[in-house]
Amino acid sequence: MTARFAPELPAAPASLHGPDGQPREGRFHGRCAQLDWSALPAPLQKPRWWRQLHHKRWQYVGIACEDCFIACAIVDVGWTNTAFAYLFDRASGKVLGGLSRDGLPGLTASVADLPAMGAASRFGWLGAQLEFVEREPEVFSLHIKGPGGFRVDAVLDGRESAPWLFAAGPVDGGVWHSTHKSPALQVSGLALAGGKRYKLDGGSAALDHSNGLLPRETQWLWASAHAPGLGFNLQAGYFGNHENALWLDGNLIPLAAAHFSYNADQTLDEWRVRTEDGLLDLRFKPLGERREDRNLVVAASRYVQPVGLYHGQVRVHADAPARLVEGLLGVAEQHFSRW
Repeated sequence: MTARFAPELPAAPASLHGPDGQPREGRFHGRCAQLDWSALPAPLQKPRWWRQLHHKRWQYVGIACEDCFIACAIVDVGWTNTAFAYLFDRASGKVLGGLSRDGLPGLTASVADLPAMGAASRFGWLGAQLEFVEREPEVFSLHIKGPGGFRVDAVLDGRESAPWLFAAGPVDGGVWHSTHKSPALQVSGLALAGGKRYKLDGGSAALDHSNGLLPRETQWLWASAHAPGLGFNLQAGYFGNHENALWLDGNLIPLAAAHFSYNADQTLDEWRVRTEDGLLDLRFKPLGERREDRNLVVAASRYVQPVGLYHGQVRVHADAPARLVEGLLGVAEQHFSRW
């Protein structure tokens, strides 16, 4: 039976706030149960109007399968909301199905404060529908409907998975941020895109739920890939190394700061990602990518997410033998937002 422990990380707190009212900082295993930014202590408190403009929440889902990679997100940026989804076909190297919609404030989207039993994140507007719900403990449903017959109906099962990562901490230019990252979840279901039918059974999914009071301009580099017994999440940017983690054989292992070497003008060239502690050193060969650039005067977003294969090695600790990584399907990302 797979071990389900994370000896280097404490258990996630029941509440983000400690007995003294201060928000907790650090990395934890498991999921936090309560978070309320209005309860911050006086030195960190902001007016309600400021929180409305700077409160950002999003639910991201990535699914890696033999024939495709599927990604979607529902994003509530406080004063508006948006959603996207796409299916990348591995055989053609192209995005065959997708949607991207901006919604109406307070009307078209809802993102749960925390990934919790019964909590739902939804978006519906102009023919685009996304719904993500934890219907029973560690079992999630995902439904996507978009133009051109694009559809995804999937169940994500984490009952036999490794521990989650919960991370929280201060953010320059903002106040505090928190994020939950899941290990690999077992996938079953179907997808339709570009007139093709994709069976998702046997795939692996990863979840990213984030909730924070962030600065007006936020940017990051990100890398994520998951398969049974192996996965990682890396970020370089606004949140430091808080969310850097490796999942290996049921264990959750915190990682040091991540470094990305890549050509920002040619993102389909090879990338290299590594961590300062030497526990992860991977090369990433993109197979294709989804990109979207928007400039709405009051807001802007520049986003590119290559889909590809990771090769290299990981270790559980500095003196452990290297574990080879060969052909692990995942994504990298370069993202800038003025929101």
